[in-house]
Amino acid sequence: MQRLRRLLTPASLGAIRRTRPISDDWGFDRGAPVDRYYIERFLFEHRRDIRGRVLEIKENRYTDRYGTAVERRDVMDIDPTNPKVTVLADLSAADQVSANLFDCFLVTQTLQLIYDIRSAIAHAHRILRPGGVLLATVPSVSRIALGPAFVDHWRFTSASCARLFGEYFGAEHVTVAAQGNVLACIAFLLGLAYDELSPTELDVRDENFPLLVTVRAVKHHSHRLLRGTEPDHRG
Repeated sequence: MQRLRRLLTPASLGAIRRTRPISDDWGFDRGAPVDRYYIERFLFEHRRDIRGRVLEIKENRYTDRYGTAVERRDVMDIDPTNPKVTVLADLSAADQVSANLFDCFLVTQTLQLIYDIRSAIAHAHRILRPGGVLLATVPSVSRIALGPAFVDHWRFTSASCARLFGEYFGAEHVTVAAQGNVLACIAFLLGLAYDELSPTELDVRDENFPLLVTVRAVKHHSHRLLRGTEPDHRG
């Protein structure tokens, strides 16, 4: 205990000995937030999945940046004033969107804002074509996102993602990975930009301290939703 107290002196805590973040804007005012390092790396690694008809939430930034052989770009949002919207829908109640429509669906840092998470994943599965790929990222550690048009509901682990997405896509068609480490989590909560850390520091992966979880889920040609997991269409 005495040794621990010596380690945790005011001097050793340095810049983290504070009750407010360094940036109150996620780190955008300093550069790209730390979570973007893992999101962008994940999408780059799976850029060959971003093809054909691609759907993205709110804007098509990642489709444009990482897409390969993209034939059509679509944007889903619940906001009718968004000029980029081509699919106006709430993902958790997207009955009006046709099934088997998209080859790839990018859902980055969005599912925590949807209360009915199971319905959202079920619709994501439904609107993908057989062989289509869902590329999703969800937070494990994050400040609360507050806004007039959304509410922050959830945080995720590798285990919860494996079970949730496995219910709809089948466990054998889902790949889940924890991203980050305790330093990345601290830096993100403080509002640092990822270029304020070194790649060596960011690339350390600690399953005990994930900043976020990445999910690649493929809609198999023969897969059917498990009983009781279909979207509720009773209105």
